[in-house]
This record gives sequence, structure tokens and C-alpha cells, in this order.
Amino acid sequence: MSAIPQQFAAGQKSAVESIVNFQQSLFGGFEKLVELNLKTVRASFDEAAQLAQRSLEVKDPQQAAGLVSGLAQPSADKALAYSRQVYDIIASVQGELTRQAEARVAEQQRFVSEVVEQLSKNAPAGSEHAQALLKSALASVNGAYDTFSKAAKQAADVAEKNVHAAANASFQAASEAAGAAAKAAKVA
Repeated sequence: MSAIPQQFAAGQKSAVESIVNFQQSLFGGFEKLVELNLKTVRASFDEAAQLAQRSLEVKDPQQAAGLVSGLAQPSADKALAYSRQVYDIIASVQGELTRQAEARVAEQQRFVSEVVEQLSKNAPAGSEHAQALLKSALASVNGAYDTFSKAAKQAADVAEKNVHAAANASFQAASEAAGAAAKAAKVA
């Protein structure tokens, strides 16, 4: 029975390591988002300066219309690229946290199984029925977790596909609208 306290101590150490790993993953994702936002703001400032320079060179309404119509498509493309990058960062962090959580749950399942096995070895005679009931309950819980985990993964996959489809549809609509605006500006 002296192995059980050692297992609990090892479990506590593992829990602290898991918390640190979760925090590192979250902070890494936060750093990536901050870096992306800084790059986006810097690029926006540069583009605004270039646009201001070009607008000073406009001499007639037709040039102004051409300048304005030329902004729609690149803006839509940049917005979509930015949203995809944000989504990729978030999906990456989510995937890493999911992987860590699954590893932690598997470790806890092993720990509980080992404790039950240790208790079974040292159980008094006549408690076989209670031991079998405990092992059956443990197997049922593990099976239910596995089923829930698979269903959650499937739901996440469906949600990810839907987000990609919606983003692509939005991009297509924005591209078509920008193309129509550019044609209208050329006609005017």
C-alpha cells in the first residue's frame, strides 16, 4: 500500500506540470496574436501613408474613382487573410490544449486503474463482488469518456469545416462585390 501515496505525489507533480504546459500554450498563442496585430497595424499605417501620397497626385474625378475602386479588392483580401491567420492561431492553440487535456485524462485513467488494482490486491477475502463492481464502474466511466471525446472531436471537425465554408463564401462574395465596384468605377 505504500505505492499509493507515491502515486498521489507523482500525480500532484504531473498536475502542476500540466498547468504550466497549459499556461505556456495559451501565452504562446497570445504572443502570436499580438505579433499578428502589430504586423497588421504597421502594414495599415504604411498603406495609409502610400494612399495619402497617391491621393495628393489625383488631378480629376476619374482618377479619384479609379483610386477608390482599386481599394476594395485588396482590402477584402487582407481582411480575409487576417481572419484566416487569427483562426489558424486559435485552432493551433486549441489543438495543443486538447492534446494536453487528452494526455492528462489518459494519465488520470491509468492512475485510477492502478489504484483500483492495488486496492484489489490488498482487499480482504470476500470482497470480490465489490471489486468487480468497482472495476466495472471504472470501465463504464472510461467508455463513456471515450464516446464523449469522439463525439466532441466530430463536432469540432464539423464546426471547423463550416467556418472554412463560411469564410470562403464571404471571400467569394467580397471578391465579386469588389469586382463589380471596379467595373462600375471604370464605366463612370
